Amino acid sequence: MQWRIGSDIGGTFTDIAYIDGEGVLHTGKVPSTPDRYGRGVVDGIKRLADEQSLALQAMGEMVHGCTIATNAILEGKGAKTALVTTAGFRDVLELRRIRVPRLYEPLYVKPAPLSPRNLRFEVRERLDAKGGVVTPIGEEDVQAVAEQIKALDVEAVSVCFLHSYANPDHERRAGEILRRLLPNLFISLSVDILPEIREYERVSTTVINAYVGPTVRRYVEDMASDLQAAGSPAKVTMMQSSGGTVGAASVLEKPAQIVECGPAAGVVGAAYLCEMLGIDSAITFDMGGTTAKGSLIEDGELIYADNYEVGAAMSAAGSIAGGAGYALKLPVIDISEVGAGGGSIVRIDRAGSIKVGPDSAGAVPGPACYDMGGTEPTVTDANVVLGFVSQTSLAGGTVPIQSSLSQKAIAETVADPLALDLRKAAYGVHLVANATMVRAIKGVTTYRGRDPRDFAIFAFGGNGGVHGAGIARSLEVKRVIVPPAAGVFSAVGLLVAKRAVTISAAFAGELGVIDIDEANARYERLRNDAVRLLDLAEGQPSYRLEVEMRYVGQAFELTIPLGADRFSDSVKTSLRALFDDEHERRFGHKFDEENKVELVSLKVRASDPVDRAPKRLRIQEEAQNRTERQVYFGDTFGLIETAVVSRMAVPATLQQGPLIVEEYEGTTVVPPDAKVHRDSFDNIVIDLDYSAGGAA
Repeated sequence: MQWRIGSDIGGTFTDIAYIDGEGVLHTGKVPSTPDRYGRGVVDGIKRLADEQSLALQAMGEMVHGCTIATNAILEGKGAKTALVTTAGFRDVLELRRIRVPRLYEPLYVKPAPLSPRNLRFEVRERLDAKGGVVTPIGEEDVQAVAEQIKALDVEAVSVCFLHSYANPDHERRAGEILRRLLPNLFISLSVDILPEIREYERVSTTVINAYVGPTVRRYVEDMASDLQAAGSPAKVTMMQSSGGTVGAASVLEKPAQIVECGPAAGVVGAAYLCEMLGIDSAITFDMGGTTAKGSLIEDGELIYADNYEVGAAMSAAGSIAGGAGYALKLPVIDISEVGAGGGSIVRIDRAGSIKVGPDSAGAVPGPACYDMGGTEPTVTDANVVLGFVSQTSLAGGTVPIQSSLSQKAIAETVADPLALDLRKAAYGVHLVANATMVRAIKGVTTYRGRDPRDFAIFAFGGNGGVHGAGIARSLEVKRVIVPPAAGVFSAVGLLVAKRAVTISAAFAGELGVIDIDEANARYERLRNDAVRLLDLAEGQPSYRLEVEMRYVGQAFELTIPLGADRFSDSVKTSLRALFDDEHERRFGHKFDEENKVELVSLKVRASDPVDRAPKRLRIQEEAQNRTERQVYFGDTFGLIETAVVSRMAVPATLQQGPLIVEEYEGTTVVPPDAKVHRDSFDNIVIDLDYSAGGAA
């Protein structure tokens, strides 16, 4: 009998998850191997397979998530990338959008383009907005550009011509010439990556695809090779930023679709738990060692970004904020990400205030308490001083902790300069970290017109349980849910995700006068493309049809569900009402009927209708350990002798805090003014009471 496994690679650890036939979850955690990540994955799989008496030869599928594409952008370590574009449009990447993300910083400098100016080339060709040929393509120009690129040691080429979404012929021809003359280079055409209007976003997305392409290709091929060498014939399936899984071959065609695949897996896992628990809407809070991520599940649905940016201090979606990163207009779960995690370095700025991140101590040298050469204090060091996390070891004893080094680092950097008591200084760091991470939650709630008080928070990641209650308190959220295996929850999400793809095509026109037959024909072509990309072994996909819409004259669109399987006059009427309602909810206003609405593009989200996720997820039985330690909960409560227990020791009935729940994958902190219980699915549920004001 074949079995499946989920693997998620992080900067410090590689997480492995397996769900057996009884719905019992088994997990593993091994050090990541940056020199060749596949080696760490295979090591983790072998260890778990041995523990569960599973044969590698019988492993049928490995579902994988990673940060390889994101890190290539953040660290500037992607491929040397050229851009070939229409004459006169060489500098679209420089011009970008007219946004200054930092209002009071007049000297703000935009990030350098991923394709520098000396690697951007123009060719003679021109199409009009409807795809008509104004200037035929100069094939000799393309050939000359290919010779220039060949001499510049370029690894990848992106091609983006004006209005190619309306007529792909010029780009297709340029691609043929470049692939013939430059057979070893990774070449991306915008008509394959993003055939939609909006020139900067289309160019930026195509360049990102080329920039990460060679890195992702080597990574995926090495991963498959390492699995085969270990004796496993498993098919490699990868998570996309959209929350669906797809075969590795599709990822090699469009690697930009996995830029946010790691965080997406955690959101998918939370949506799966929401369905089991009967929760319609929730906020997800995923805090790791370097970043914290927030996303939203609403009415049982994942929320997708209309416009997304990567490579900024806060990767996020939205038309209100932005401009500090690189535009990525591919299907992405709306995940707001800030540079604050357990390894985030703590400093005092020139104004004498505590500053957390965005730089991180990483895996090496790590927090000061790891005793691996790091001397700068981190959020983890502050939590060690407070007693929130173990002062002796983490990860089941595999990571020794030297609490004295945390005390020294916090004292020298924070407490002494600010003339504060050591614990008060550490608690200040904890609160500042919370305030920083609240931005990620607001990025997907208040910035989208949602009130976070209407939702519960799912807290996961290695540090999500430590900070979850504090984040909820800042937002006046009443309930926090910490799922089983929270520290490896993205790996769990990989196993419950559906095979799915999202594809789109430009379709411009005023809503009231669009050609219904042409719209339905375009949807049918998108459905056919989706069938090919999904490559299901049996059956037909299920479809969700959507449109991107805006008021005539607006510069940005909103994505609205069609609500039917084809266009009709009645659908046109309902779309206007749905768009008005969403615009009012997002931006606080809507226009009257005199303001026309237009379509910009059509989308099809196609997925495998077969649900392979278990109907119930259980965890392995564990010893019900109980110890105690001194924990500092701020001025309001001070230092309290607090019970430290395992998850299975948390009672099924409400218990008043404080309580610390320690597990192999992570820690959960229940403050004194909260109540906690373990539900029938073994989730830790923390309830916060605001009737008497509560603690800050």
